[in-house]
Amino acid sequence: MGFEFCVGESTIKMNKIINKNDLEFLLKNDQILAGIYAQYGVPPNWQRDPGFVTLCQIILEQQVSLVSAKAHFDQLRGHLGEFIPENILKLSDEEMRNSFISRQKAKYLRELSEAVISGKLNLEEVHQLEEKEIRAKLTSIKGIGNWTCDVYLLFCLQHKDIFPLGDIAVVNSIKELYKISSKEEIHEISENWKPFRSLGTYFMWHYYLKKRGRIAIF
Repeated sequence: MGFEFCVGESTIKMNKIINKNDLEFLLKNDQILAGIYAQYGVPPNWQRDPGFVTLCQIILEQQVSLVSAKAHFDQLRGHLGEFIPENILKLSDEEMRNSFISRQKAKYLRELSEAVISGKLNLEEVHQLEEKEIRAKLTSIKGIGNWTCDVYLLFCLQHKDIFPLGDIAVVNSIKELYKISSKEEIHEISENWKPFRSLGTYFMWHYYLKKRGRIAIF
């Protein structure tokens, strides 16, 4: 089977999640992904700048829509001026509420800010570590669980073999497309994508958004 890839650029760096060789491997080995490709094309190579600002935004995206999270993030940015940990800690509870940030998420943002200021978490160096070490460091901060860590590893650090089992859009897309329901079956599908589970994940997001006529808002 051959594929002609239309990716918007003549060359794509091999260290990116979306690249020709990895695409060809997955599409040859998974007919569902090949069907998504045939209908909707190649997923965007979603990326975000690594660092404190993006990690705060991902925390705000927990369990809410991207549209809502973006609105809350923009409100927060308006209160801060310069988006740095020190300014997060200066915000009052009322200012957090005025940014539509829950008490729980305000606590998470403060925990992260304190960790960065104290040196417990060095986001400028974390990308040099192995995945397990990165995950351990990030999840040691209250409010950063596996989903937040997965999104950071995917979008910010472009790790190639990440599967966010806690992501509702990904899980629901797999259930729909592969006609399965159990967590064990979902895990088995993701195992078949190794070592490019991130690419499989991007296809699930791509399908989810395209089918609903939505765009990703970061």
